[in-house]
Amino acid sequence: MPYTKWVVKSNTNRPIKVLHVGVGMIKGGIEAWMMQVLSRNNPEQIQMDFVVHTTDPCPYDDEVRALGSRLIPCPYTSNFWLYGRHFQRILENYGPYDIVHSHVHYFNGYVLRLAKQAGIPIRIAHSHCDFTPIEVQASLSRRLYLALTRRWIQQYATLGLGGSQRSMVDLFGAGWESDARWQMLPYGVDLKPFRESVDPGTVRRELGIPQGAWVMGHVGRFVEQKNHSFLIDVAAEVIRREPKAHLLLIGDGKLQPAMRQKVQRLGITDRVTFTGIRSDVPRLMLGAMNGFLFPSLGEGLGFVLLEAQAAGLPCVFTEDIPTEVDVIPALVHRLSLSQSPAQWAEVLLSHWQQKPLSQPEALSILESSSFNDERSFRQLQTIYQTEYVRVTAKDGTNDPLRQTPNLVNF
Repeated sequence: MPYTKWVVKSNTNRPIKVLHVGVGMIKGGIEAWMMQVLSRNNPEQIQMDFVVHTTDPCPYDDEVRALGSRLIPCPYTSNFWLYGRHFQRILENYGPYDIVHSHVHYFNGYVLRLAKQAGIPIRIAHSHCDFTPIEVQASLSRRLYLALTRRWIQQYATLGLGGSQRSMVDLFGAGWESDARWQMLPYGVDLKPFRESVDPGTVRRELGIPQGAWVMGHVGRFVEQKNHSFLIDVAAEVIRREPKAHLLLIGDGKLQPAMRQKVQRLGITDRVTFTGIRSDVPRLMLGAMNGFLFPSLGEGLGFVLLEAQAAGLPCVFTEDIPTEVDVIPALVHRLSLSQSPAQWAEVLLSHWQQKPLSQPEALSILESSSFNDERSFRQLQTIYQTEYVRVTAKDGTNDPLRQTPNLVNF
């Protein structure tokens, strides 16, 4: 079928055009980081659009549009041919683009294959997760899919990024450091909300949490990866031993109804608060939480743990989460999921009674770290500009971006 191939030519009079590909602009760690990037970006230098794998409205949609970017639905389907046709049309109707920056983990391979066939010269695979613990029991068909998409990433990505060693290994292999295309990019945490003054009494009244409660907090989608069932078992043990204990769960997802039922079965409904999706997570961390609980099955980094440390919260979490997240050692404690909920409860009760440093002190440490949001954005901006200069220099011409016909078959 007829198709358009885009060849990048150096042109200082126009912005670099980037197409991000993601699941949807939900309230998640990846999306929060992308919104920080977008809010700091100058569209006269770098123009960003977003392909999303859903037609459902998402919490960040209006903000994306208000910042001058386009949201372009391309619903995910396991039918590669159908997805490819739809993606082709998007590139034709909204392009041309200099960069496709894909955030959909293993599916990055197919997205970048399509981008290569379209002649897009800069193709970035971004690894935000480590699904190794989950994929260990994958079916034969799933293992074949993983082998194919990983091979396509190796073949079609011109650059690969990741927020931790584990996320890099999961997508690019154990020898990723020997390939110059793959590089680490620390996530930036938006620290401004953690500098604001918050009244705990007001926050707790809004949530219906007793003023004297000792609150365990968690932020995350209600999906298998976040391990809410185990989390609730741990909380129930804590509540049994500590009359003032309370659990605060922020987020939404397909498993939330089942978790509400479990809370009811355990008889702790009056000691658990479900908030749903919130736009003021830092405020709730500062005003309502005494500590943070995060028994996730696997994370590429654990972005929300950085926020919890910025709030000065003692954090107890899974030992397999990447060590890069241990910015403030005095606030973090790792446990194995092989340990019982009772053992986790014992650690929570002892660890969270300690106050090793104040919240302003914790925030200052984050501001000086590699997770400073301004530093992270500048690093990504430099990557885009360096890759663009490399491509245009290799091309050897200063003519503007031009279009030439090409035939691509799926």
